[in-house]
Amino acid sequence: MLSEFKAFLSRGSVLGLAVAVVIGAAFGNVINSFVEDVLMPPIGLLLGKVDFSNLFINLSGTSYKTLEAAKSAGVPTLNYGLFANQIINFILVALALFVMIKLINKGMLAPARTCPYCQSAIPDAATRCPQCTSDLTKSAAEAEKA
Repeated sequence: MLSEFKAFLSRGSVLGLAVAVVIGAAFGNVINSFVEDVLMPPIGLLLGKVDFSNLFINLSGTSYKTLEAAKSAGVPTLNYGLFANQIINFILVALALFVMIKLINKGMLAPARTCPYCQSAIPDAATRCPQCTSDLTKSAAEAEKA
């Protein structure tokens, strides 16, 4: 059982997943810093010097100037400013991943053509179809005659 577990851990897919999780966590920290330190201050300035991290609704009825003061007093709060930051973080992470995957797929996909015999997609450089094993060095006219 220990040898099976060792084989499982040494598979490329498990190691790749572990690397992806670590890189994803680091990437999340970068995006989080970008939103909180770079993006939100100018947006807050444009909206009248609003600090999104201090936007909250106090549920206790007493007044507190900052979220930290309310939290230190132990009162319940609805932190909609922090929630807005997290929504923006999520959208930026999703956008960044979308762009990265789109660029990776664009670079990884080989140009393709259609096999004249079985109509399957094949790489442009192929000389034999991987589906029907037809010889692709013949001209299109010869392929139509066959």
